[in-house]
Amino acid sequence: MLDRLTGMQVFTRVASLGSLSAAARALGMSQTMATKHLTAIEGRLGVKLMHRTTRRLTLTDAGRKYLETAERILSEIEESEADVAADRLEVRGTLRVSVPVSYGVRVIAPLIPVFVAAHPEVRLDLGLNDRQVDLIEEGWDMAVRIGLLTGSTLHARKLAPCGTVVCASPAYLARHGTPHTAADLAGHNCLGYTLSRTVGTDTWQFGNQGQRSIKVNGNLQANNGDFLRAAALGGQGIVYMPVYLVADALRSGDLVSIDLDMPTLGLAGVFAVYPSERRPPAKVRAFIDFLAANLTAANAMDKVRL
Repeated sequence: MLDRLTGMQVFTRVASLGSLSAAARALGMSQTMATKHLTAIEGRLGVKLMHRTTRRLTLTDAGRKYLETAERILSEIEESEADVAADRLEVRGTLRVSVPVSYGVRVIAPLIPVFVAAHPEVRLDLGLNDRQVDLIEEGWDMAVRIGLLTGSTLHARKLAPCGTVVCASPAYLARHGTPHTAADLAGHNCLGYTLSRTVGTDTWQFGNQGQRSIKVNGNLQANNGDFLRAAALGGQGIVYMPVYLVADALRSGDLVSIDLDMPTLGLAGVFAVYPSERRPPAKVRAFIDFLAANLTAANAMDKVRL
C-alpha cells in the first residue's frame, strides 16, 4: 500500500507545477511512481482529481477541494515537525523534572532563579518526591537522583559527588558520650532513614565500598532526611546522612561530625537521568549543563567551609 502522505505531496506538487514529470523530479522519484501515487489516491477516494491530456493537467472540482485539504494537512505537519525540531535546538517549553525532596529544597531551589533568568522561554515543573519515578510512564523529561544507579536503561550524567557524615548535636554527645569506633554505634540511639538500603534503620555500612556493616538501632525512623535532621538538632540521636543536608548545621556547630575508625560510605554521586533518546531536547541539555556547573561549585564550597 502506497504512503498516503507521499501521495498528498505528489498531488499538491503536480497541481502547483502542472506536470507529472516536473513534480516527480522535484520529489526525487520516477514519473511512473508519481503516477502510481495519483492513481492510488483517486482509487481510494473513488473520484477523478485531475483531467490528464498530452499537453496539460487540470483539476476537477473534487481535485480543487482535495487540494485545499491536502495543502492544509501538509502545512500543519510541516509546522509541527518544525516546532519539534526547534525544541531540539532552542531552550524553550515546559521542562518536567523529578527531584528528591530535601535535595530539591535545599540545593536546587536556590539555583532556579538563575536558570530561569538565563532561559525565559522555559517553564519549569519540578516534582519533589523521594520515590524513584518512572520517567517514561509518568511523563518526566528528566530526574535528579542520588546514589548508585543500578539496572537502569536511562542515560545518566554525574553532576556532583555526594559525601556522607555521621553526626549528632553537642547536647546528645554530652549526655551519651561520643562514639569512637563504628562498633560503638550499637550503644547509641541511631536515627534510621527508611528509604536507604545502606544507611537504613538497622544496618549502617562503612568503608569506601561499604565493606563493613554495623548493626544499629534507635527509637525513631523516617522517610525524609530533613525530619531526621531536625530530630538530630533536637538531641534525639545520631544520624548518618548526606553532607548537603547538614552542612549548615555543621558549620554553625549545631551538629558535630563524629570521626570513627572507618570512613563513611559515599553515595556514588548526584546524577541527572533522562530517557535514552538519540539526543535530548535543548531544554534538558541546558538544565543538565547548568546543574553540573553549579552543583560542582556548591559542593566544592561546602568542602572549603567544613
